[in-house]
Amino acid sequence: MNKTIYVIGHRNPDTDAIVAATAYARLQHLLGNTQYVAARAGHLTPQTEYIYKRFGIEKPLYFHDMLPKVAFYMKDRVETANELSSLWSAVSLMDKSHDKVLAVVDSEGRYCSLLHYSAFARNILNRMNPEKKLAVSTSVALVRKTLGAQSLFEADADAIFKGTILCAVNDYDSFKSHLDEHASENVIVITGDRDDVQRYCVEKGVKALVLTSGFLPKKELTAQAAKKGISVLSSPFDTSSTAMLITYSTPVSLMADKLVQPVRASDYVQKIKTSLRESESRTLPVIDDENRVIGIISENDLLQEANAELVLVDHNERTQAVEGSENYVIRAIIDHHRIGGIITRYPITFVNRPVGSTSTLVTGLYRENHVSIPLDMAQILLCGVLTDTLILQSATTTDVDRETAEYLSTITGLDIDQLGHEILTAGSRIENRTAAQIVKQDMKEYTENGVTFTVSQIEVDHSGEIMKRKQELLDELELQRRSHNALFAILLVTDIVKLSSEMLIACDERFLPFITFQKLDDSVYFLKDVVSRKKQFIPMLIEQLERYGA
Repeated sequence: MNKTIYVIGHRNPDTDAIVAATAYARLQHLLGNTQYVAARAGHLTPQTEYIYKRFGIEKPLYFHDMLPKVAFYMKDRVETANELSSLWSAVSLMDKSHDKVLAVVDSEGRYCSLLHYSAFARNILNRMNPEKKLAVSTSVALVRKTLGAQSLFEADADAIFKGTILCAVNDYDSFKSHLDEHASENVIVITGDRDDVQRYCVEKGVKALVLTSGFLPKKELTAQAAKKGISVLSSPFDTSSTAMLITYSTPVSLMADKLVQPVRASDYVQKIKTSLRESESRTLPVIDDENRVIGIISENDLLQEANAELVLVDHNERTQAVEGSENYVIRAIIDHHRIGGIITRYPITFVNRPVGSTSTLVTGLYRENHVSIPLDMAQILLCGVLTDTLILQSATTTDVDRETAEYLSTITGLDIDQLGHEILTAGSRIENRTAAQIVKQDMKEYTENGVTFTVSQIEVDHSGEIMKRKQELLDELELQRRSHNALFAILLVTDIVKLSSEMLIACDERFLPFITFQKLDDSVYFLKDVVSRKKQFIPMLIEQLERYGA
């Protein structure tokens, strides 16, 4: 299975993270690398929803988490056998494909059972037990196909029956006595060029007459057989080979293991480990929602690297990455934040520059690779730059961001100020949004000096609506603080008109004396001229944490 490379932003992604993932995946496609897929580790904010709807952009693939799933380890190129095909054709297919198992499906491709060598050996030995009569469930058509036989006449060719195989190797009287002991209508007789045996078989009305070594019966005998509904075939093989192959002509569905239950691509690996361990073949079929076989997974597959890799955009700290990211190879990181503590297995492409947005960096990668930026990508990249720099007014804004915005504005024909205020206003609306949605929409978790804390941020054109819901938001912050086992949880409310922020905090009381911001009310503080979480606010918080831990 070819590896898929998911380009994904941080948990609770903001517009910049979503845009960067989308535009970088498109860049890779334009460079011929179609295995890149834009993804997201959270729901779109109202602001991002507005942008993607306005410009008609498809949302990136959503992952609640990246904990190991069957889809990331299974083989998706698998052979299957129709339940009515012969055991011989199924085993031949297994041998040709070098597979240890073969999924058996119905005519619609839906899973029925699993053929594996343990089940095959168990069932074939049971049927070939010398202490029992050699009987096989088959059809005339399956016998013909398995032998590659010439058909002289076939009656009810596709009807499955359970028949006894008799080989006419004794003298005529002994064979005659042997045949008389059986219900002739269920007997398949294998014989050579023996006219007396052939005629007696027609007289007794056997189910099928199979001549070996390519011998053909006389025309009048074939006509007599046809009148009595007796199938007549000419096998190119000798008697022993013909008998063996007829045994293998039984439908594969009768020889496969019906107890093996399939798994789904979306199942967590941890969930299926017991089923894998209990499976005789240590292998399970993978099905889709319509029960169709889409892959195979084995214990050995779980020892290999996953069929998925990651490109992280707009973050490089493990606590902010999608849950389970540590299970995958990280191919690249594109970010404009401080360098965190992610350790990679192999050398990677690491783009980290002190600019105002990751969208600025992705735009630069298009230009460095001399790739024309598609109009829809230029539109959302401009939105990414403007949202993360507060229309180029944030303290994080650089000359590179300004030049990038002008470049994208020229391509798209969009006015920077008009578009910026439009999308920031779309993101500042909080009516009909719960406190949890407001706090979680752009929440990041940090760890400093062994202390965990979270900081959420929302941009508004007026803080009044937020402050009317102060207690509700503080209650939600306390819930987040406890769920993250954090020292404190903060909501930074940034006024995009006044270019200052107010801070709501739920914290351990021991930390309160170390907060040096201007206090407006219980748990509410004012931060003049502070609009950037990463460049202004987080460094100030770290200083207070250092005094707390001193």
